[in-house]
Amino acid sequence: QVQLVESGGGLVQAGGSLRLSCAASGGTFSRYAMGWFRQAPGQEREFAARISRSGGSTYYADSVKGRFTISRDNAKNTVYLQMNSLKPEDTAVYYCAADKNFPLTTDPSDFDYWGQGTQVTVSS
Repeated sequence: QVQLVESGGGLVQAGGSLRLSCAASGGTFSRYAMGWFRQAPGQEREFAARISRSGGSTYYADSVKGRFTISRDNAKNTVYLQMNSLKPEDTAVYYCAADKNFPLTTDPSDFDYWGQGTQVTVSS
């Protein structure tokens, strides 16, 4: 059983930056691909970014490509999401998730473990 805890959310002005962290425990972190998802009020949870087990491969949603960067430190059991040039439409609860079996998926239903989420609010 893997536990995930996100941190780093908050209120930021448009154009600003935030760095989210997700600390994992209870499992072998390097065995899991990791993803970041987000969910705005009244909307479905959507994929933002994912990173392979080793960190050598990343993939982004078009909506965040060029502005967000996902990374991981397997020695610290932590995955990060650096968010730059933030826009009001980035406002959402951000979740990290761990996936053991589907290395290329962006489907939330394929991810095995989820954190509780951290709120990101971007003001205009």
